[in-house]
Order: sequence, then structure tokens, then C-alpha cells
Amino acid sequence: MSRKNTFLSLLLVILLFSACKQNDVPKKTVVAAPVAFKQEAEAYLTKTSGDTIQHLKLEIADNDYERETGLMYRQAMDQDQGMLFIFEQEEPRGFYMKNTHIPLDLIFLNAQRKIVSISKNAQPESLETIPSNLPAQYVLEINGGLSDQWNLETGDSLILNRD
Repeated sequence: MSRKNTFLSLLLVILLFSACKQNDVPKKTVVAAPVAFKQEAEAYLTKTSGDTIQHLKLEIADNDYERETGLMYRQAMDQDQGMLFIFEQEEPRGFYMKNTHIPLDLIFLNAQRKIVSISKNAQPESLETIPSNLPAQYVLEINGGLSDQWNLETGDSLILNRD
């Protein structure tokens, strides 16, 4: 065997050995820490008559990063909690449920914080766009089914108390 062939054979054995050794290294699993609810405001949903429907503790999403992340990666949310998305202006909105693990009702509100449309029981993990039927400046996300349970309707309002 020539020196060149011996060198190539030795190199091949080293490469095969190193490839086998890499498989012996235990794989690391990354476990994400649960995302905790952070109360930043409270609110009251009210009927057009002024009667209170529900008191809510709210987490606020009022910058690009928070609005893009929303309730992604959450495993659960209490019945009296929600996330309020606040935008600079009133315009048609579209949301999706990518990386969102819980079903949600999306409540679209105009600049006066009156409900203009409700999308019920949005499917977790869906990439389908959930549109507002009319321009909205605020979007309230609550657990799926609560808008029916609370009998929310177009025209009902959100009174926001943000310190």
C-alpha cells in the first residue's frame, strides 16, 4: 500500500471514529420556563345600560414585541384574567393563534372601547387569520367560551383602569 493510500485509510478511520463518538454525547433538552401572568391593569366589561358584566385583571400588550408575542406559550389563564392589546390607531385588525396553546375569545373594540366584533373559541396553534369585522384599536383576549357565558354583545364596553 502506498503512503497516500495509508494516509487516506487512516484519515477515514479517524473520521468514522469521531462520527461514532459524537453520537455517544447525550442530547440536551431545553425546557422553557412557564410564562407567568403579569397584572398591569384592571377593567370592567359593561352592558350598554351601564351594568357590570365582569371584572378583569389584565396584562397589557402595547408595543410591537408584546403584541407579536401575546399569549403565546401560555398553558392556562384564570377566568378573571385577560390580555388587552392596545394599538396607536383604530383600523382593521387580524390575529392568529400560532404558538398559542389555549382556546381564546377575541373581543375587538373601537377607539371608544366599545365592542365592534367578537371571534369565539379561536383554535389553538392555528395560522388562520382572525379578522375584526370593523376597525378596532383594542383587542381583548379571554378564555374561549367566556364571551358566551358572560353574554357579551356588540356595543358593550370596556372600562380600563391602568395606573
